[in-house]
Amino acid sequence: MAYQPNVINTQPQVTVTQYSVSSGSSEWNSNVCDCCDDCGICLCASFIPCILGCKVAQDNGDSCCIPFLPGAMIALRTSIRSRYHISGSVCDDWVVMACCPLCGLCQMMETFIALI
Repeated sequence: MAYQPNVINTQPQVTVTQYSVSSGSSEWNSNVCDCCDDCGICLCASFIPCILGCKVAQDNGDSCCIPFLPGAMIALRTSIRSRYHISGSVCDDWVVMACCPLCGLCQMMETFIALI
């Protein structure tokens, strides 16, 4: 061990020069009952919901197999809500996907289209 003749009297300091605070909360692009606003998405959800579910899952960065797993669409909706800081709860996600899953699927897709 080497001898150090200089004594260090001060510690390095970190200075924060700028910061911002954001509430980060937003809403879905459409209401659940507005699922027919986009006719293309509405028709796709009505006749081939598995394809629309795959597209929503892929847009979220998940596997295309998500729509075929039990309960996974609730988890997908929760993931999207969390990622984009959309207000709500897991209970809300469950109610929407259990009571009107096709409308919830349309709502998720319309939100992705708005983000692009």
